[in-house]
Formats: sequence, structure tokens, C-alpha cells
Amino acid sequence: MAEEFSLKNYAHIGDAVWEVFVRDYVIRKTSNSKMLHKMTTDRVNASFQMQMLEFIQNDFTEEENDLVRRGRNLPIPVGRKNIQHEYRLATAFEVLIGFWYLHDKERLSSFYEKFRTLDLFS
Repeated sequence: MAEEFSLKNYAHIGDAVWEVFVRDYVIRKTSNSKMLHKMTTDRVNASFQMQMLEFIQNDFTEEENDLVRRGRNLPIPVGRKNIQHEYRLATAFEVLIGFWYLHDKERLSSFYEKFRTLDLFS
């Protein structure tokens, strides 16, 4: 059986993995440092991650839906209270990305392909 981690650990690694995915994507679009930064920060934030979760939510397994539910219910840092709904869904997204990265890279790759088809990634 695969090693299990806490939801916070999945979210922690998922945040980093998502940023690397986005950075890999944007370096293929431009070499302008200002544009690299803007394109990255436009896609590595709670609002965008919430949109990505909503885009793929109909394709989840029962286990993935459970991870999303549990990730959404993790405690919110005090500074994030003003965007609590977005932050909770973004955290759930990071939990999934981290889980897939550690346990199912093929599934992660299939969702990366879905993300690349979006106009938001053009």
C-alpha cells in the first residue's frame, strides 16, 4: 500500500507541483520576465485554482471527491478569512494535485492535459 500523508502535506506538495506545472507552461509561451511573472501569478492563486477544481470536478472518483471534501474542510489561516470560500476550494485542489503527484502520476498527467485545453491557458 502507498504511504499516506496528512491532507496538509498533500496540499503543501500540491501547491509546489502546481506552480512547477504553471512555470513549465509559461516558459514555453514567453521569455519576457515581466510576462513570465504575470502569467504565473495569474494562474498560481486561490481564485484560479478554484476555477480549475470546478473545471475537473465532474471527473472525480469517489476517493477523489472525499479528498476534496476533506481538503475543503481544513482550517483556514486567519489572514485568508476574507476569501475563505476560494481558499478552501484552492486548498482542496492542492490536496488533489499533491495526492496524484505522490500516488498516481498518470492521473495527474491526464488532468494536466485537460488544463492545457482551456482558453485560460492560452
